[in-house]
Amino acid sequence: MLRAGEVAAALGVTRQTAHRYLRQLVAEGHLVAEGAGRGARYRRSDVVDVRRFRTAGLDEDRVWVDMSGPVSTIASLGSGAQAVLHYALTELVNNAVEHSSAPEVEVTISRSGEAIELAVRDEGVGVFEHLRQRLGLASELEALQELSKGKTTTMPERHSGEGLFFTSKAANRFELASGSLRWVVDNRRDDTAVGSVEPPVRGTTVRVEVDPDRARDLTEVFAEYTRDFEFTRTRMVIRLFAIGTTFMSRSQAKRLVNGLERFREVVLDFGGVELVGQGFVDEVFRVWAKQHPEVALIPIAMCAPVAFMVERAIRGASAFGRDLQG
Repeated sequence: MLRAGEVAAALGVTRQTAHRYLRQLVAEGHLVAEGAGRGARYRRSDVVDVRRFRTAGLDEDRVWVDMSGPVSTIASLGSGAQAVLHYALTELVNNAVEHSSAPEVEVTISRSGEAIELAVRDEGVGVFEHLRQRLGLASELEALQELSKGKTTTMPERHSGEGLFFTSKAANRFELASGSLRWVVDNRRDDTAVGSVEPPVRGTTVRVEVDPDRARDLTEVFAEYTRDFEFTRTRMVIRLFAIGTTFMSRSQAKRLVNGLERFREVVLDFGGVELVGQGFVDEVFRVWAKQHPEVALIPIAMCAPVAFMVERAIRGASAFGRDLQG
């Protein structure tokens, strides 16, 4: 295993240049990074199978059959891990076929420590840029924010917008890199993060890690977010909706709640948020809640200052409703 400094010395380039190219190789699946910051080490990934498919007329089930044959690594896995990989592979390949405008899609099965890693990569328009253009959003970050809610699609007549959302919940670890952004969902730690990609990634690369011994149960994953077989519940990680840990404005609140009327129940995860303003909580818990009484808003993981402001807004909304009735 090598550090960035060792690579820089061997190649005669700056540490910054070496680090940039190492991150690019990690994004493309050629290397695996262990550790973070200056202490990060890089090793070659244990690639098991890499295949490229023409997207024109491609059937995602055919890709699964090709990648999971009797002598494949997938075939040796238990039924739970196979189910997650089957779901993730077919959803990700279908997204590339339908939305990327790329001529090819690359599918890789490799080992990352004890986990099996599935990577699906295309060099098309990029998922965040595609959503930004089609939904008229201001930035790729806003596109990521919308995607994280679930039920976001540019083809409502053909897609429900659920595939990427449930893939991010079904994997032990999910990472999507496109353009200048990386979205990570680590279900082992119940954590979500957004980071920058330098240099920007062309197209879209999605990596799904499945631990064969701790594979998530797909039935339980779906049940957590559905009622009567309908996708009616979502979980919003509030810190995805701003750079920093404070949320003060009504405009931030409006961006957060946009489209949430599609659900019956919304869990608002305030983990990592240190401060909220009166305008922000009023917009969410009084104005929007009053307009959509059929949607239950459930705030969780609040620190004391945030809980005070949220509870104050909820009490104010209740008092306002009683005054109207009186």
